Amino acid sequence: MSRRLVAGVDSSTQQTKLVVVDSVTGELERSAARPHPDGTEVSPDRWWSAFEGVGADRATGAAAVSITAQQHSTIFLDRVGAPVRDAILWNDLRAIDAADRLRDELGDQTWLDAVGLLPDAAHPVSKLRWLREHEPSRARQVSSVTLPHDWLTWKLLGAASDRMATDRSDASATGYWSAKAGAYDHALITHSLGHDVNVPEILPPHGTAGTTDSGLVVGAGCGDNAATHLGLETEFGDVVISIGTSATVSMRSRSPSHDANGYIDSMADARTGHIPIVAMLNGARVLAATAGLLGVSITRLGELARSAPPDAAGALCAPYLDGERNPRVPRGAGAFEGLSRTSLNPATIARATLLGLGCAIADAVDALVASFGEPRRVLVVGGGSRSQELRATISDLLGRPVLWPEQREHAAFGAARQAAWALTGELPSWGVPLTSAETPSDDRCWTAEVRTRYARLTRKLATPR
Repeated sequence: MSRRLVAGVDSSTQQTKLVVVDSVTGELERSAARPHPDGTEVSPDRWWSAFEGVGADRATGAAAVSITAQQHSTIFLDRVGAPVRDAILWNDLRAIDAADRLRDELGDQTWLDAVGLLPDAAHPVSKLRWLREHEPSRARQVSSVTLPHDWLTWKLLGAASDRMATDRSDASATGYWSAKAGAYDHALITHSLGHDVNVPEILPPHGTAGTTDSGLVVGAGCGDNAATHLGLETEFGDVVISIGTSATVSMRSRSPSHDANGYIDSMADARTGHIPIVAMLNGARVLAATAGLLGVSITRLGELARSAPPDAAGALCAPYLDGERNPRVPRGAGAFEGLSRTSLNPATIARATLLGLGCAIADAVDALVASFGEPRRVLVVGGGSRSQELRATISDLLGRPVLWPEQREHAAFGAARQAAWALTGELPSWGVPLTSAETPSDDRCWTAEVRTRYARLTRKLATPR
């Protein structure tokens, strides 16, 4: 019997990635990638060009495809389905003040009760208000609002139908859909934009958005964080630390989050559970920035850090190089503290950077544990996870083992797994091999003091909204 292939597509901030795998075993048949333009606003047509460039519009040889993409990035469409302007990405900070006004107007408790999160610059609901305030003529043209995975799915199916579809995971990150109620709150859309709009229909995780003219079954798709959990085959209690352009820390749970401080956002997964999440703007780019400062590679940065004292001789980095989303200090800035004449050297700077990013991640894990209980496992993925020294630092700061799965495009594999689910009606188990595990070192007398210093430093840098 011939093998049936399925495809998964991840349209991330940096590139479109395609994997084609065996639907039964998950064995990789082929893969491809095309870059995206840099910037925090992009014509969605550039994403479609990359999508076509990897052959995702054909997924040659595959029987089904599913799409995942960057969350929060917002596409505004007019009555005929044309973008009224470039899409505004998740990491664009222009809507900071708009988000603050939405919180002030309705009150934090209203937002938490309605959608389980507090608006910030990333959320589409805040971008709608920004558009209304700064580009009112364009705002009046907006008839539909969609996210990249919804839009690409619609384009793949011909973009000829008024029916646009999404899933609960991507919808839960908009600021106008409730994971608890399982429904959109159109009053919040109207309050933000000034009028109501069409939003994609919510499909079940195993559902199909349609079939292309060539017979390719198109799955519901999902947001990239949910796809990563799906690709890693997480179970309830598993924590996933993803260190890419940004850093996210999420835990698969049976219930949504309701964090009065807004540090943990409520987000649905691509199954029937939830993935409460702490999303941060600063991830692997913090390592890249310090490596650039020192004129070394990321690998060499880790080697330098390894040669420094574990506590960086009192030096520490606050990694808010792009401001920060969580904790909510969007107008904050990065800083080094505790430098002395003897500690001002490449090794200490490298170690202080890893400690700063590691502390930010450890704080997020601790917040999830406080709300949802002890983790079953802690897994770390993404480009930044390739740093063995960073993985070891996170393990030491947490006092917990940290697992490193086999390096592959986890979000794209998650989308492929969803495509197999849509095709066969059963969610396959392909297994996720582990490459290595870090365990806390025996000598960790320095960790409590470092985390105390980090808390003190970041409090000083926090800016009131």
